[in-house]
Amino acid sequence: MFALESEGFDEATARLDACPAALAAALAAKAAELAAALADRVKTDKLSGGVLDVRSGALRDSIAASVSAGGDGVRATVGVSGDVKYAAIQEYGGKTAAHEILPVKAQALAFLAGGGLRFASKVEHPGSVLPERSYLRSTLDEMRDDIVAALAGAAAESLERA
Repeated sequence: MFALESEGFDEATARLDACPAALAAALAAKAAELAAALADRVKTDKLSGGVLDVRSGALRDSIAASVSAGGDGVRATVGVSGDVKYAAIQEYGGKTAAHEILPVKAQALAFLAGGGLRFASKVEHPGSVLPERSYLRSTLDEMRDDIVAALAGAAAESLERA
């Protein structure tokens, strides 16, 4: 007759069952930390003179980080929140179409041209070609190795504790 006894099987099973939840929690916490650091670097480096100079601060103020965790993993997002119409053309470059510029808060447009102040009821803008001025993708590229290492470290620590 053959008999087999095991001790600690239930405890080991419980620890293994807890691994996915503990790993997801550790990765979500680290992802939140890294996303905040990425957003901060975009704001303080790229959108404060590194790539684009500050005019109104609307683009810089619109940069936000978020993290979501679900059954399919952990997702961190850093991007533009809100309605900053020029955000994409600055990131990727592009062309604007010819368009008419009309006064909004006054009866006429005022601008300096030909060494003097000029006024007009409208201006025909010929359109523009804007070069790529990446502030999001370039920052992610610069931080990529550190992000990967930090996430791997968080995963390893979580699994060691299990």
